[in-house]
Amino acid sequence: MDWITDHVFKPYPELLIFLTIAIGFLVGKIRYKAIGLGAVTGCLVAGLFTGWVTDVSVNGTVKSVFFIMFLFALGYKVGPQFFRGLKKDGLPQVTVAVVVCVTGLLVCWGFAEMLGYGPGLGAGLLGGALTQSAVIGVAQDAIGNIQGLSPDQITEQQNLVPVAYAVTYPLGTILCAVLLANIAPRLLKSNLAEDSRALAIELDAPEGNPDLAEGYYEVVLRAFTVAGNGLVGRTIDDIESQQREQGRRIYLTRVRRAGQILDHTQQTVIQQGDVVAVSALRHDLVDFDPVRQIGPESDDAGLLSYQTENLHVVVSHKEHLGKTVAQIRREPFMVGVFIDKVYRSGAEFPYRLSTELERGDTLVLTGPKRLVDPATQALGKSVPTSFATDMIWVGLGIFLGGCIGIPSLTAGGVPISLSTSGGALIMGLVFGWIRGKYPTYGNVPPGAQWFMDTFGLCAFVGIVGINAGPSFSSGLSQAGWGLLVWGAVATVIPLIVGLLVGHFVFKIRTPILMGVVAGSQTTTAAIGAINEEARSQIPTLGYTIPYAAGNVLLTIWGAIIVALLG
Repeated sequence: MDWITDHVFKPYPELLIFLTIAIGFLVGKIRYKAIGLGAVTGCLVAGLFTGWVTDVSVNGTVKSVFFIMFLFALGYKVGPQFFRGLKKDGLPQVTVAVVVCVTGLLVCWGFAEMLGYGPGLGAGLLGGALTQSAVIGVAQDAIGNIQGLSPDQITEQQNLVPVAYAVTYPLGTILCAVLLANIAPRLLKSNLAEDSRALAIELDAPEGNPDLAEGYYEVVLRAFTVAGNGLVGRTIDDIESQQREQGRRIYLTRVRRAGQILDHTQQTVIQQGDVVAVSALRHDLVDFDPVRQIGPESDDAGLLSYQTENLHVVVSHKEHLGKTVAQIRREPFMVGVFIDKVYRSGAEFPYRLSTELERGDTLVLTGPKRLVDPATQALGKSVPTSFATDMIWVGLGIFLGGCIGIPSLTAGGVPISLSTSGGALIMGLVFGWIRGKYPTYGNVPPGAQWFMDTFGLCAFVGIVGINAGPSFSSGLSQAGWGLLVWGAVATVIPLIVGLLVGHFVFKIRTPILMGVVAGSQTTTAAIGAINEEARSQIPTLGYTIPYAAGNVLLTIWGAIIVALLG
């Protein structure tokens, strides 16, 4: 091991970083039911181990690059939901999130003062108990700005942050998941599965999307040979209009006559022996009984093989703003075009037919290209699918955010600033919100977001672990295993307070409330456990907005608790 350390890891510490990440992701895959360490904690544990074994130090600039990249991506991802939560309909959920986060800060601060913890252990307790990894980096940055500490003392306190986090995070995650998925619903006299099912029906969105059903394709394309007299002599427009009057969405998209495919027009008259391509919602087609109404089904690959589009369209034309989804579907330009999904503020929106469209809403239209294109022009602008990241947008956002975070204020002789990382988070929120309102600008595809968010954070905590590894044993001895107990208590108290406020003050329905509290404490494993217990995705409706607010507040708390304990 000494040979590898001396000849590989010390001269090339970048190799140790990637080995740590690989081990961390492997450790993070270990799960029991819906609960697992996750990649972030896995990378921290792996970093502590590899750092302890090799005694290698990684340059702090590398760590900062990954962390600032992560925070911008985090803000970018949750920005639309964060600002949407500030609107009237999201205020109860945001209020619960604020209550949970403030309670968590006060509890951790109180415990740290009572136990004589310094800023390192106090911040680690906060990050682990409230399951917020970003606290590590923000707290370490803040510790570096504490006046009156020697460089060795600063390093010691910075290294204690991941130690305390590693001790308290796993149990904090487990307690949050078990309490919200299993214990709290019973205490509130709720059957999570039954209540979720009832709420889904009440919301008219049992599967989250009224145009799609789970487990099979709702929009189907079939070919039939005209053998009966029901369609003969009638125009396509007449046939489709009759079906609309009967509540069916059935369209004749193509016609083959005497071996030749005709140019499509709504005035084409159907003749005996024509082969017609029928596009419809599956349940409408079954109800229509095409074999009886039209004739035998035909496997006409040439007729059915035409260009289709699955296009994201931003609703921007004023005449369609405020219209419901049902009204849009009845527009002439929507003939043969289906609404697959709706995105609002950058996130998929569980719409209903009564949902009114707002500026910036994105509809995913599906249908033949010749029909989708005119529908797109009528509604607004298309957002072409692209895997290229707008690096001008990303680079400028991180730069401006970092500049905002540099200035500091002095309170009680202690300099307090957002830091470059905190500024990147704020600018990520703003840029993400702008992207949500104007989706044609600043494209950062999901793969790039994952890399900046997940990989950025995992690389950061891995490096933190490597640098803290050599002092892990001494740090753990200094903290004591009592930290585990106090961390568990600090996890549970904010959850209970949030549940009480949400249930008794805001009367939030139990399935939604479980998601709200899980989001407030940013515990992804908890929402997975809740959904599993509920056998539904309904609790997720309460998760998104508090998750955005919780991420912002708990990240900022990393600097606040250092200021309180410094």
